[in-house]
Amino acid sequence: MEDHNDAPLHTKLQVKFTNKSIVKPTNPSLEPRILHLSNLDLLSGRFPITYFYFYRRPTTDASAVILEALKTSLAETLNHYNPFAGKILPNSITNEPEIICDDSGALFVEAEANLRLNALNFHDLDDPLKGKLVTVNPDFALQIQITSYACGGISITFTFDHALGDASAFGKFLLAWSEIARGKPISTIPDHRRNILPRSPPIYHPNLDKTMVKCTMEDIMNIPTLKKLIKRLYHVDRTSIDRLQSLASSGGVRRTKIEAFSAYVWRIMVSAMEAEHSTCKMGWLVDGRSRLGGDRNYMSDYIGNVLSVAFGEASVEELKRNSLPEIASVVHEAISKATNEAHFLDLIDWIECHRPGLMLSRNVLGLGGPALVVSSGRRFPVAELDFGFGGPVLGTVGSTVERIGVSYLNQRPSAKGDGSWTISAILEPQLAAALELDSVFRPMTAGILEL
Repeated sequence: MEDHNDAPLHTKLQVKFTNKSIVKPTNPSLEPRILHLSNLDLLSGRFPITYFYFYRRPTTDASAVILEALKTSLAETLNHYNPFAGKILPNSITNEPEIICDDSGALFVEAEANLRLNALNFHDLDDPLKGKLVTVNPDFALQIQITSYACGGISITFTFDHALGDASAFGKFLLAWSEIARGKPISTIPDHRRNILPRSPPIYHPNLDKTMVKCTMEDIMNIPTLKKLIKRLYHVDRTSIDRLQSLASSGGVRRTKIEAFSAYVWRIMVSAMEAEHSTCKMGWLVDGRSRLGGDRNYMSDYIGNVLSVAFGEASVEELKRNSLPEIASVVHEAISKATNEAHFLDLIDWIECHRPGLMLSRNVLGLGGPALVVSSGRRFPVAELDFGFGGPVLGTVGSTVERIGVSYLNQRPSAKGDGSWTISAILEPQLAAALELDSVFRPMTAGILEL
């Protein structure tokens, strides 16, 4: 345990950037190849996605040795993930983004923070996301920032362009890097083919015309946000999760943990909404790999985007009146509409009929009224991300994007591996206040992380 008296809690975080370098694959390609995005990649919106990992002071090597080892292992990892070392540029004819696999490299930033890890405000992510612990340079598809702290602890932030892939793809990359850093063979051979193709001729359910919209980067940059969204981090312990699952299950029907959690949050959400809204939406990110891969699940190692978002809608009155099992049934029904092959084939075909361009759910673009999207990352590697100097005390996801059309709750397993969750949230202030009045949501602290 570290001495908690060495630094006052929540002193202003200051970060000094000490070095920037470009890490390239050790085995460069003979000639650049162009990776054309699949239809489902065009749903990504080109948002930067950031993952944060915090580590206690390494007991073995000095920081210079660790930095060199991270660069060396990253260069080797990029041999397997060549697109991550490329550039993402618009096609001159269609203006759609494409990945130029030219080995231009990933940006590797080194920095020093003025605080000890136990003096960080882990609850409020707004401050560290603003140019302190996250580097966002649009010239690089992948950027990493290693920040050292006054106590000798380390944070690693990884920022990916969403065109490279989704959480499943990024999780496989991070795990491969950690395996290579520890001298182990990689557990997944990545599939970079981007071979998600439409049917011929493309056909789709007409409902997609009501839920999806073609958009431009300008539309995305100007998403209407009525209120400033805030970014927060919460801890939810296993006891609370198990209790919610028990409360949401009835009549012999057992709900999943994420269904129970969603139902509980949905009810809190309506209590924090303004009176002028009569309905409220909740969405769930759904991975299509197992739906499109069939029984053989040949898409399990696919690197790219294979995501859809399923939305459910209910009246405010129903959400206030109904029991938790009844709300959990609405959640289950909404998610079920997207967890099948037909939904993904229709989505791929809808995009084909509306190319060229970027596509988004109308709700994600902020055109569908109040909505909260829940993302389950129960398979995302957290405790496993040991780069040779021990496992993390915290691993989570964040966003540097300022304008987002919906609120988000991103769930990740706790680094403790004890069944508890870390929830990274992008919320309207009223909803954040309502969650923090609730005993299930504990604002993340250095104490919870045992720093």
